Amino acid sequence: MSLPLSDSGLIGTCLAASALGLVVLTSGGGSGAAPASDAPAEAHETAEALPLGATPATGGAVDPEFGAQVRAYLLQNPEVIFEAVAEFERRNAQSQADMDVALVQANADALFNDPMSWVGGNPEGDVTLVEFLDYKCGFCKRAMPEVDALLEADGNVRVIVKELPILGPESDLAARFAISVLDLAGPEAYDAVHVELMGYDGAITPEYLEEVAGDLDLALDEIVAHMDSDTVTGVIDNNRALAQRLQISGTPTFVMGETMIRGFVPADALIEAAAAERQ
Repeated sequence: MSLPLSDSGLIGTCLAASALGLVVLTSGGGSGAAPASDAPAEAHETAEALPLGATPATGGAVDPEFGAQVRAYLLQNPEVIFEAVAEFERRNAQSQADMDVALVQANADALFNDPMSWVGGNPEGDVTLVEFLDYKCGFCKRAMPEVDALLEADGNVRVIVKELPILGPESDLAARFAISVLDLAGPEAYDAVHVELMGYDGAITPEYLEEVAGDLDLALDEIVAHMDSDTVTGVIDNNRALAQRLQISGTPTFVMGETMIRGFVPADALIEAAAAERQ
């Protein structure tokens, strides 16, 4: 299945198309015709005084000589167009990475020190991985064994989970159930619920959650009564507000140290990110 272009990829493609359009324009079929012979002398004098390669503002017309030079160069070196696109994407990615660092730094306390978020892995680890997830998100489910592989390979990583229900009522129901379990039954019970919900592909209904509670010997009535409490609602609202500040628009999204990783990545990439944070 083909994926939509990223913003940078789309802009880069437009740049390439613009360059190719310039080739067409300067081939004689566009508005690059030579100025009329009766043009004012002042205009010619101004053009002559411009730096090499510059053109006067003449209503969008391309100077024929300069246009011909550009066209000839691009036809002889078409790879330059794609080199320019690649450089544009590199700079755009670097700009995004720099902005992400600033966003993480500005929201570090909410990310790493929130007492209402579940903490797993090595609680004393020297690198922290925060994951924003939705229990109905297929890519979040795919990411779970990758995170487990990271923890198996690196015993010094602390993991924080932040529920971000964005995929509808079932997502909200699951998140409220998990948060309620964490608040009332503790981190071990939450971990068991989390694993169950992430591994389940069916509809998340009250009946299903009742089965989960029964299988894990949880106090269903207390958990259900707590799901619509101000405490649970506050956790979800705070996670959504934090995601908005971090410009997170989908799940899974990871924060590794000061690096934002948007979308699914394999374990190798997470292991490399953890190593990079220690450098």
